[in-house]
This record gives sequence, structure tokens and C-alpha cells, in this order.
Amino acid sequence: MSKIRVGINGYGVIGKRVADAVTLQDDMEVAGVTAVNADYRIRVAAERTYPIFAAVPEKLPMMREAGIPVEGTLADLLKRVDVMIDCTPKGVGAMHKEAYETAGIKAIFQGAERHELTGVSFVAQVNYAEALNKQFARVVSCNTTALCRIMNAFNKRKWIKRARAVILRRGTDPWESHRDGMINTVIPETKVPSHQGPDATTVIKGLDLTTMAGAGPYNLSHIHYAMVETTRKVSLTELRHALWEEPRLAFVRSSDGLVALNSVIELMRDLGRPRNDMWEVGIWEDALAADDRELYLVFQVHNEAITIPENIDAIRALTGIETDAVKSMAKTDKAMGVLKTFLPATIPEAATHAAMGAALKAERAEFQEEGYKGAEEPF
Repeated sequence: MSKIRVGINGYGVIGKRVADAVTLQDDMEVAGVTAVNADYRIRVAAERTYPIFAAVPEKLPMMREAGIPVEGTLADLLKRVDVMIDCTPKGVGAMHKEAYETAGIKAIFQGAERHELTGVSFVAQVNYAEALNKQFARVVSCNTTALCRIMNAFNKRKWIKRARAVILRRGTDPWESHRDGMINTVIPETKVPSHQGPDATTVIKGLDLTTMAGAGPYNLSHIHYAMVETTRKVSLTELRHALWEEPRLAFVRSSDGLVALNSVIELMRDLGRPRNDMWEVGIWEDALAADDRELYLVFQVHNEAITIPENIDAIRALTGIETDAVKSMAKTDKAMGVLKTFLPATIPEAATHAAMGAALKAERAEFQEEGYKGAEEPF
């Protein structure tokens, strides 16, 4: 089978990462990327030998004069692709939809666009089947992706009565901290709920989730505090097990020195991750808590990286080259290096999984001995 030809419209924070992730897959290839500038960002694309196109015709002469090896315009790129990943700024992607329709190609938009643009908001482990063979889909934002991954672990077990989350966002992306970096303040969002809660319900239908958000003076990802009111008492053992079994979630521990956002990103550096990226949701295992009515979690969301695996899976879903979500995710994760445990030499995945299962089995046995009459088994 020939490879899926993928175009990336907008070679910025997300676009450059999507391009590199596509290159790692054996069933797709980068047909070209677009830009409107001639600075270091698009010059890196030239170093990576990606075909380059001007996003708007007016920029073509300037880019060529600056020495950028431009092969044409966006209109030319549309003739070479099967799928376009639109990574342009908020609102710009929506303006391109008609061009994609006219060209008869499939397109994937990012979370800054509205759900109504495509009618399909996508998180691979939740609703892969909904996007199969559709012309358009929207990969939701970084924070919404993380919330959906977490809540899916509970929702499919029918644990959620009501969920709430407080999101402290980074003030700016690292590459543009010189433009609008914050200092000595936190800016609360005054709209409640913040957009992430309602957005998550476009993926997990019927989810009762309220979010509040604010931005702080740092640029190394976001942090979430989540509280989930449950339909029955859920033990800490069950909580750990549910999160462990959910894809693209990984535990970190303060006891290992991973005490803050910066130390987790430093771990990504030490592991040799490209651009220090963390594609997984990093959950502080030693901060997990449960009582008779609620679950409590703290987790880290790397805004620049978390949605990249979703874009890759969305390509397979829209084109139908893989109809099974589990198989697509496994293929994506293997190619990119997505992990379940970040330190497998000393915290082995198999041993951790076995320990989780043994703890859960022992807890159930104890419940049975005590004549526990709980809800239907969630697993």
C-alpha cells in the first residue's frame, strides 16, 4: 500500500512536531509544509528537507528572495496531498476549509477551531471510530486532550457523577517568551466554566465536567488539579489501576525528585526527547487520593506536545488505513517512543502492571471476605 501523503499547513509549534512525527511512521510521509516567513523556523524545515510552500501567494517572492527553497504555494501543495493537517493560528484554519473541500482532500484542524467546523472532535482512545473515513476532524486542545484521556478511564467504568478541574496554564510558549511573557502575577479566567469543560463533552458525550482556568508566569507546560465525584466509593488501588491501564498516561513521583513542572521537563531532556516533548499526561502518583465520595488528581500537560500522537491517529482514522484505534495508537506510540513508565530500567512496566493487578486482586478478595456489596465490577 502506498503511503498517505500528508501536508502541514503552518510550520509552527504544532506543525513542526506533526511533520517530524509523520516522518517516523511507515504508512505516511510529509508531502510539504507551508509558512509565511523566512526566519529560522522555516529554515529548519529546509534543513529537514521538507518541501516548502508559501501559505499565501503574496509571500512567495519574499521567501525565495531570502533563499528559502519554495516549491510553490498552498494551492500547489493541495494537489500533492491526501490529508492536510491545518496548524495555522486560531480562526485561520476555518478560512481554509473551503479550499480543502474544493481540492477534495481530507483535513485535520486543531483545537483552537470550533467543534462546529468539523462536527468531529477527536481524542484517539475515546472516539476513534467516530472519525473513520470522515473528510474533516478536529484534534482538541492540549488541555482538553488531557482531560479526555483522564476522564475516559473513569467514564467507561461508570464512575463519574460529576467532575471538576482547575487548570493553571503556562503564560506563554517558550519560543515567544520575549514577546509576551508574564512576571509576578497570575491572570484568572473570569468565565466559568472555562472552555475546556464544554469542549471535552464534544468528545465524551454526556460528561459532567466543570473547569476553571488561569495563567501563571511560567512556560513549561500546564498543571491540572482534578476532583471527581464518583457514583460509588472507589479505592485508591482502583484509581491507580484505572489510570495505569489507560493509554498515554504515565506516573511521575515526587519521591523520585520529580517535584515540579520544570523537573519533569528536565527528565524529558535527560531522556533525549526531541524538543523535550512529553506526549503523555504526567500524573503525580504520590498525589493521588480517594475518599468515600471523590477522587483527587494532579497532572502535567505539555501543551506543545500532547496532541501530536492524536494528529497521527486522526490521519489513519480519516483515511481508513487502520480501523482499529488500539492498533493505530500502538503503531503511533511505538514509532514516537510514547511510554507508560519513563524509567523502565528501575521502574519496569511489566513489574508495575503486575503489582497493580496483584494489589487490586487482594483488595477485591478482602472486600469479598467482608461481604462487600459494591457496584458492578468496573473492570
